[in-house]
Amino acid sequence: MSTDRVALDCAGIAALPQRFRARMVNSLSGFKSANLVGTADASGRAACCIVSSVVHLGSDPAMLGVVFRPPGDDAHNYCNLTEAGCFTLSHVALPFFEAAHQTSARYPEDISEFEAAGLTPFWHIQDGHRFPAPAVEESPVRIGLKVMEDLCLPNRCRFVIGAIQWVNFTAELQADDGFLDLAAAKTIAIGGLDAYHTAQRVARLSYAKPDCGLVSRSDFLEGWD
Repeated sequence: MSTDRVALDCAGIAALPQRFRARMVNSLSGFKSANLVGTADASGRAACCIVSSVVHLGSDPAMLGVVFRPPGDDAHNYCNLTEAGCFTLSHVALPFFEAAHQTSARYPEDISEFEAAGLTPFWHIQDGHRFPAPAVEESPVRIGLKVMEDLCLPNRCRFVIGAIQWVNFTAELQADDGFLDLAAAKTIAIGGLDAYHTAQRVARLSYAKPDCGLVSRSDFLEGWD
């Protein structure tokens, strides 16, 4: 790889052509998780869209956050989740990543992205009640969330905080210590706006402590005590 480097200050970044700048800046945060947000409108019509902005916000209580771009006339998923108060997240995996990418197209409100992209809605049933938002049947990891907060960011993007209500994942992915082997699930990562990557296992490392050497494990399902 070349040792030449590019150096830009904030004025230099702002002066870049819009689409060039968007592709570059979207690459700066590194690899991002690829998820499909699932919602339904008041009539039960299923909708979904791909996002690369899901963040872990804590395990007790279990919460995730999602950033949505500033809502416009075509923000069907965002409107659905704010009205229903719930949504789902489904990991994008290698077998259907192209279909997942297709959900980023701006379809009219009366067209379901599930149908248009060839994906299957999964309706979670618990205690005889159907969760109001669909997940993706093809996904190895599905999560149902209740909207806790909807925050407006300085750039008018929305940061939606969701409390996890249920999870549904392939059993063989889980190690004895709770860890999920997402590489085995063929979960996809996104680079920039449109580059899709698969994960390669390197190692699991022990909990870091001062004056204590690290232990490395290549068996991702072995787990820790």
